[in-house]
Amino acid sequence: MILIVDDDAAVRSSLTFLLKKAGYTPEAVPGPEQALAVVRSATPELVLLDLNFTLTTTGEEGIQLLKQIKIFHPEVPVILMTAWGSISLAVQGMQAGAFDFITKPWNNLVLLNSIRTALELRKQQQEKPLNRNEADTKYHFDRIIGQSQGLMDILSTVSRVATTNASVLITGESGTGKELIAEAIHKNSHRAKEPFIKVNLGGLSHSLFESEMFGHKKGAFTDAYVDRTGRFEMAHKGTIFLDEIGDLELSSQVKLLRVLQDQTFEMLGDSKTRKVDVRIVSATNRNLREMVTNRSFREDLFYRINLITIHLPPLRERQEDIPLLAQHFADELARQNRLSKISFATDAFKYLQKLPFPGNIRELKNLVERTILVSGKNILEAKDFQTELEQLNPAASAASVSLQGMTLDELEKKTILQSLKTYKGNLSQVAAALGISRAALYRRLEKYNIPIDK
Repeated sequence: MILIVDDDAAVRSSLTFLLKKAGYTPEAVPGPEQALAVVRSATPELVLLDLNFTLTTTGEEGIQLLKQIKIFHPEVPVILMTAWGSISLAVQGMQAGAFDFITKPWNNLVLLNSIRTALELRKQQQEKPLNRNEADTKYHFDRIIGQSQGLMDILSTVSRVATTNASVLITGESGTGKELIAEAIHKNSHRAKEPFIKVNLGGLSHSLFESEMFGHKKGAFTDAYVDRTGRFEMAHKGTIFLDEIGDLELSSQVKLLRVLQDQTFEMLGDSKTRKVDVRIVSATNRNLREMVTNRSFREDLFYRINLITIHLPPLRERQEDIPLLAQHFADELARQNRLSKISFATDAFKYLQKLPFPGNIRELKNLVERTILVSGKNILEAKDFQTELEQLNPAASAASVSLQGMTLDELEKKTILQSLKTYKGNLSQVAAALGISRAALYRRLEKYNIPIDK
């Protein structure tokens, strides 16, 4: 049973008809008193809750009812319904435990997708965790290397959410494999045969955002010589991967929110409203909660993109996976270049597991490949990696010495300080040597209170 709580009889009637037609069993009530009577005597599968009732227009009564429902049935998903002008109220509801919010007048497809997603996620939360063999055979996760508990927890989450339409936010440092997880979500979804469109929002300026994402008509602006299809339209029926979403300018965040909200948009130079059906997966290496606090990221957009959050740990926190990853990269390189089988001496794995790898998996891959090609050996030893690090980046090699007694944060800070010294403060060279972006380097300088010489 799906409980509908709304003081508008026309809304209750419309929602009841829609849900019955979709195969659900709805029960509609006009206000908090009747809603509480229902939840005290039964457990609804889901609640559709209007936030504004006749007695108040502030939404306080709706928020209070949400909290009471969560006391009786904390596991029951609640989807809020509110007018566009009351989005801030919906955000309060999300903070109080609501699953999602829908704006009125609602889009039937968007509403039904949200209901279906909430019910599927609730059901799948009861499934047992994956083992490595099941992950590879059933979900084709064989490109995601490792067997640490943290990684297996991530793959279990991916297997549960992939078949839903839930928006997913993937967080983690640069080089941790966020795009690989996004692809795994798409390939295990019912949209797998449809497009998977990747967009790096960090590289989009405000002036290019609308044209790139929504497309434009010929003549819409200078140099618009032909019609152009936007990324959202390209992704219709499939998945759009919004990478580096934390780097998106505030003015562009407003435009993005609208299409995520009701799955409609207009091309530049065209007044026709277009509908699109896409699944949203986003990724960032920034702390969006902090950005919401300092008002550099919209709170309503934050809640719209992260019904599910998957955090990828840095490589230094999954050291047991380093031997598996290193061997995988060696096997790939040997196959691509028709080389003999390449193996690692025990001391080589131990050496690699002691390195901080600020560039994470990407940096490990580069180091393994360079060492194989430069050394020309079939059995790699610790000294081969140390020699390669000394040639490429003396600072990184120095940081691998005298590790005993140092925390991982201390080791990473030491690596950065030595790299700054080696490259005389040239941040581009330091970032390249460490295998991270300049933006990622800036965040680490801020984290460790390392001053930048101007």
